[in-house]
Amino acid sequence: MNQFGTNFRLAVWGESHGPQIGVTIDGVSPGIPLSEADFAEDLARRRSGAPGTTPRREADAPQIVSGVYEGYTTGAPLTVEFTNADTRSQDYAALKTHYRPSHADLTAVRKFGGFNDPRGGGHFSGRITLGLVAAGVVAKKMLGERVRFSTQIVEIGGCTDPARFDDLLRETAAAKDSVGGIVECRAEGVMPALGEPFFDSTESLIAHLLFSVPAVKGVEFGSGFAAARMRGSEHNDPIVDASGLTATNHAGGIVGGLTNGNPLVVRAAVKPTASIAREQMTYNLATDRMEPLEIRGRHDVCIALRAAVVVEAAVAIALEDLLLRCRA
Repeated sequence: MNQFGTNFRLAVWGESHGPQIGVTIDGVSPGIPLSEADFAEDLARRRSGAPGTTPRREADAPQIVSGVYEGYTTGAPLTVEFTNADTRSQDYAALKTHYRPSHADLTAVRKFGGFNDPRGGGHFSGRITLGLVAAGVVAKKMLGERVRFSTQIVEIGGCTDPARFDDLLRETAAAKDSVGGIVECRAEGVMPALGEPFFDSTESLIAHLLFSVPAVKGVEFGSGFAAARMRGSEHNDPIVDASGLTATNHAGGIVGGLTNGNPLVVRAAVKPTASIAREQMTYNLATDRMEPLEIRGRHDVCIALRAAVVVEAAVAIALEDLLLRCRA
């Protein structure tokens, strides 16, 4: 399904080269000041234009079509739409039978009997994350100023030195290839005891949303996978005072599935862009054999560059849903 949430519920819709994409959010509190201008900062963080991002240029101008009256949310479902304008659907004509490696071209055909929209990946495109970013803006408004987010790219293609990122991106583009990256999101000021002990733990809900982002292939909290190489005496976070403050934060702000009041720290591994300019061998249904494919179209050298705000939005949405559950 294309819906998420219990008390803060959203549905994303549209296709990469369709006329519109957007999001509908139910559970938005009434009386929150909201206008199109409130989305500008986060949408700009996702927009292309920087080195290593796709040449596709969309205005990404949000249009609020329901849920706001005279500048305030009404409590009714909130719908935000975006127009697709800079599309080149002809670049994808050959992909109906000549399936791209590591894309959903073939799996989508099997799932939907060939009725799926193949242009630009259709509903499987990373462009659909635009609606997730819009929902994140609303979620952060509802969370309030107490919760503060800081999100950054901490690794690109195995390199952890930001001073080297631009050179690495240029080298990768010249090789007609792509690279992945790791995005780290920190949320401070999160109230303790959000989450449920088991299936709806804080990690479960955040990871659920993060793995919904098409390019995310790994998620970790706190020390994450490094914890498997540590001893308990190293990994344990000593409690300093009655507030729950800990001397270290290997748990990433979550214990027993519940937030503990320390900074929430989550990292998402973003795979290399599957659409690369380099020729690849892949199966062609029309000829029933593997043949060389040169992927046309405009694609990011590194998806992680624009994924940071998407990761942040996912964390905010999950936290707001948990907060509304707690209040309910």
